Amino acid sequence: MPTVKQIIDIIDQIAPFSLAESWDNSGLQAGDPGWQVSKILVALDITDKALSEAKKLGCDMLITHHPLIISPEKQIDFSRMPGSAILTSARSRIALVSAHTNLDKAHGGLNDYLAQKLDIFCTNAFLADGIENETSGLMLGIGRTGTLGKSMTLEQLAWQIKEKLKIARVRIIGDPERMVSTAALCSGSGGSLTTYFLDSGMDVYITGDLKYHEARDIESYGKSAVDVGHFSSESIAVELLKNRLGHMFDADEYEIEIHTYDQEQDPFLTI
Repeated sequence: MPTVKQIIDIIDQIAPFSLAESWDNSGLQAGDPGWQVSKILVALDITDKALSEAKKLGCDMLITHHPLIISPEKQIDFSRMPGSAILTSARSRIALVSAHTNLDKAHGGLNDYLAQKLDIFCTNAFLADGIENETSGLMLGIGRTGTLGKSMTLEQLAWQIKEKLKIARVRIIGDPERMVSTAALCSGSGGSLTTYFLDSGMDVYITGDLKYHEARDIESYGKSAVDVGHFSSESIAVELLKNRLGHMFDADEYEIEIHTYDQEQDPFLTI
């Protein structure tokens, strides 16, 4: 059986940790690099419920998109997160590993997968790192820009996104009848990149967590946006990681069971 470190090395081939943002904390969150791994659970977040499912399935590793810890903790309280997750990791020998902004930015990573889901042909990174992938020619970086499969109204695009991502609702900014044919997209929380979108020449911005004043800026520029929500834009990371890891394990002839945690829900409920 491979070790935790060997699994992390495989993730590094899929989404190099060197791509992660400086503020990020991708990689091993808790556990021993030398532990052996035979079963993995993949989830979006490290939560007590996800860890309970990992224990129930007898998993040795929980791989998530979002890290357990980003800002330094001054104390580790075992009665609440993130301390409770660290305690479970130690007691149950479940390694906690995350692939966050490295997966967002990698070629074939989350933003490419989101674009593929939405039938958007990527032409470049939205905010490039200046690192070009030799195989694809695509600049690696945050988000993607590209062209829609065909021109359509903003409202038609919104309905298409709802269907493709299997979500009940989205928020749109701009005239619903405005025609759009080019798009910038950023999985997760992309509000801080609104200025870059306004300067990009793209017709529509697809992301999550847009704030009121960012929406007003988009509106005042005569642009369009679709806010799909943070959760809905990133929950697909679970199937992406499972598929990519499965192919890598097959190539390395590792017999590892990969399970996905399918009970996660958006923490925001609309009533």
